[in-house]
Amino acid sequence: MTAKADFNAEEWETLLQGPPSAGMLVVASDRGGSIRESFSMAKAYAEARESHGASELLDDIVSAKPEMDRSRHGSVEEMKQACAQNLREAMDLLKAKATPEEAEEYRNFVLGLAERVANARREGFMGLSGDRVSDAERAAIGEVAAALA
Repeated sequence: MTAKADFNAEEWETLLQGPPSAGMLVVASDRGGSIRESFSMAKAYAEARESHGASELLDDIVSAKPEMDRSRHGSVEEMKQACAQNLREAMDLLKAKATPEEAEEYRNFVLGLAERVANARREGFMGLSGDRVSDAERAAIGEVAAALA
Protein backbone atom coordinates (compact mmCIF):
# COMPACT_ATOMS: atom_id res chain seq x y z
CA MET A 1 0.00 0.00 0.00
CA THR A 2 1.14 3.48 -0.84
CA ALA A 3 0.99 6.23 1.78
CA LYS A 4 2.13 9.78 2.42
CA ALA A 5 5.58 8.56 3.48
CA ASP A 6 6.21 7.34 -0.09
CA PHE A 7 6.27 10.92 -1.41
CA ASN A 8 8.55 13.86 -0.74
CA ALA A 9 7.00 17.14 0.47
CA GLU A 10 6.68 18.66 -3.01
CA GLU A 11 5.13 15.51 -4.46
CA TRP A 12 2.70 15.27 -1.55
CA GLU A 13 1.63 18.88 -2.06
CA THR A 14 0.96 18.09 -5.73
CA LEU A 15 -1.32 15.20 -4.72
CA LEU A 16 -3.12 17.33 -2.15
CA GLN A 17 -3.73 20.09 -4.70
CA GLY A 18 -5.35 17.70 -7.20
CA PRO A 19 -8.88 17.55 -5.79
CA PRO A 20 -9.21 21.30 -5.12
CA SER A 21 -7.70 21.95 -8.57
CA ALA A 22 -10.49 19.91 -10.14
CA GLY A 23 -13.08 21.79 -8.11
CA MET A 24 -11.59 25.15 -9.08
CA LEU A 25 -11.64 24.22 -12.77
CA VAL A 26 -15.39 23.68 -12.47
CA VAL A 27 -15.99 26.78 -10.32
CA ALA A 28 -14.01 28.97 -12.74
CA SER A 29 -15.87 27.61 -15.77
CA ASP A 30 -19.13 29.35 -14.98
CA ARG A 31 -20.19 32.48 -13.14
CA GLY A 32 -21.85 32.39 -9.75
CA GLY A 33 -22.39 29.72 -7.15
CA SER A 34 -18.87 29.54 -5.78
CA ILE A 35 -20.02 29.41 -2.14
CA ARG A 36 -22.34 26.48 -2.77
CA GLU A 37 -19.74 24.82 -4.98
CA SER A 38 -17.01 25.26 -2.36
CA PHE A 39 -19.32 23.77 0.26
CA SER A 40 -19.93 20.76 -1.98
CA MET A 41 -16.17 20.26 -2.26
CA ALA A 42 -15.83 20.21 1.52
CA LYS A 43 -18.72 17.77 1.76
CA ALA A 44 -17.01 15.42 -0.71
CA TYR A 45 -13.95 15.38 1.55
CA ALA A 46 -16.08 14.76 4.64
CA GLU A 47 -17.85 11.82 3.01
CA ALA A 48 -14.55 10.37 1.82
CA ARG A 49 -13.22 10.62 5.40
CA GLU A 50 -16.26 8.73 6.68
CA SER A 51 -15.65 5.85 4.29
CA HIS A 52 -11.94 5.62 5.06
CA GLY A 53 -10.06 2.37 5.14
CA ALA A 54 -10.25 1.22 1.54
CA SER A 55 -7.10 3.11 0.57
CA GLU A 56 -4.46 4.41 2.96
CA LEU A 57 -3.30 6.84 0.29
CA LEU A 58 -6.76 8.32 -0.24
CA ASP A 59 -7.32 8.40 3.52
CA ASP A 60 -4.14 10.44 3.92
CA ILE A 61 -5.20 12.83 1.14
CA VAL A 62 -8.74 13.48 2.37
CA SER A 63 -7.58 13.90 5.96
CA ALA A 64 -5.85 17.14 4.90
CA LYS A 65 -7.92 20.30 4.58
CA PRO A 66 -8.43 21.15 0.89
CA GLU A 67 -6.59 24.37 0.12
CA MET A 68 -5.93 26.26 -3.06
CA ASP A 69 -3.48 29.13 -3.50
CA ARG A 70 -5.41 31.49 -5.79
CA SER A 71 -3.03 34.41 -5.37
CA ARG A 72 -0.28 33.01 -7.57
CA HIS A 73 -2.30 33.20 -10.79
CA GLY A 74 -2.58 36.36 -12.83
CA SER A 75 -5.82 35.46 -14.60
CA VAL A 76 -8.61 32.91 -14.57
CA GLU A 77 -7.16 31.29 -17.68
CA GLU A 78 -3.74 31.02 -16.03
CA MET A 79 -5.35 29.46 -12.95
CA LYS A 80 -7.24 26.93 -15.10
CA GLN A 81 -4.05 25.95 -16.91
CA ALA A 82 -2.20 25.54 -13.60
CA CYS A 83 -5.01 23.39 -12.18
CA ALA A 84 -5.02 21.10 -15.22
CA GLN A 85 -1.22 20.84 -15.05
CA ASN A 86 -1.42 19.97 -11.37
CA LEU A 87 -3.87 17.15 -12.12
CA ARG A 88 -1.57 15.75 -14.83
CA GLU A 89 1.42 15.89 -12.48
CA ALA A 90 -0.54 14.19 -9.69
CA MET A 91 -1.53 11.33 -11.98
CA ASP A 92 2.04 10.98 -13.23
CA LEU A 93 3.22 10.68 -9.62
CA LEU A 94 0.59 8.07 -8.83
CA LYS A 95 1.39 6.06 -11.95
CA ALA A 96 5.04 6.03 -10.87
CA LYS A 97 4.63 5.36 -7.15
CA ALA A 98 1.18 3.95 -6.39
CA THR A 99 -0.65 0.82 -7.42
CA PRO A 100 -2.97 1.04 -10.42
CA GLU A 101 -5.90 0.58 -8.03
CA GLU A 102 -4.78 3.49 -5.85
CA ALA A 103 -4.32 5.71 -8.90
CA GLU A 104 -7.83 4.78 -10.05
CA GLU A 105 -9.28 5.50 -6.59
CA TYR A 106 -7.64 8.95 -6.63
CA ARG A 107 -8.91 9.57 -10.16
CA ASN A 108 -12.45 8.52 -9.19
CA PHE A 109 -12.41 10.71 -6.07
CA VAL A 110 -11.17 13.77 -7.97
CA LEU A 111 -13.59 13.27 -10.87
CA GLY A 112 -16.46 12.66 -8.46
CA LEU A 113 -15.57 15.84 -6.61
CA ALA A 114 -15.61 17.81 -9.88
CA GLU A 115 -19.03 16.38 -10.75
CA ARG A 116 -20.34 17.15 -7.28
CA VAL A 117 -19.16 20.76 -7.57
CA ALA A 118 -20.88 21.08 -10.95
CA ASN A 119 -24.13 19.75 -9.47
CA ALA A 120 -24.04 22.12 -6.49
CA ARG A 121 -26.48 24.64 -7.89
CA ARG A 122 -29.18 24.98 -10.51
CA GLU A 123 -28.30 26.90 -13.64
CA GLY A 124 -30.16 29.72 -15.34
CA PHE A 125 -31.77 32.88 -14.05
CA MET A 126 -32.33 32.37 -10.32
CA GLY A 127 -31.90 28.62 -10.85
CA LEU A 128 -35.16 28.39 -12.78
CA SER A 129 -33.89 26.44 -15.78
CA GLY A 130 -33.73 23.29 -13.69
CA ASP A 131 -30.44 22.16 -15.21
CA ARG A 132 -27.91 21.14 -12.60
CA VAL A 133 -24.83 21.36 -14.81
CA SER A 134 -24.08 24.04 -17.39
CA ASP A 135 -22.36 23.38 -20.69
CA ALA A 136 -19.29 25.21 -19.37
CA GLU A 137 -19.23 22.99 -16.29
CA ARG A 138 -19.57 19.87 -18.47
CA ALA A 139 -16.60 21.08 -20.49
CA ALA A 140 -14.62 21.66 -17.28
CA ILE A 141 -15.40 18.11 -16.10
CA GLY A 142 -14.11 16.94 -19.48
CA GLU A 143 -10.89 18.90 -18.88
CA VAL A 144 -10.54 17.26 -15.47
CA ALA A 145 -11.09 13.80 -16.94
CA ALA A 146 -8.57 14.46 -19.72
CA ALA A 147 -5.96 15.67 -17.22
CA LEU A 148 -6.51 12.55 -15.12
CA ALA A 149 -6.25 10.16 -18.08
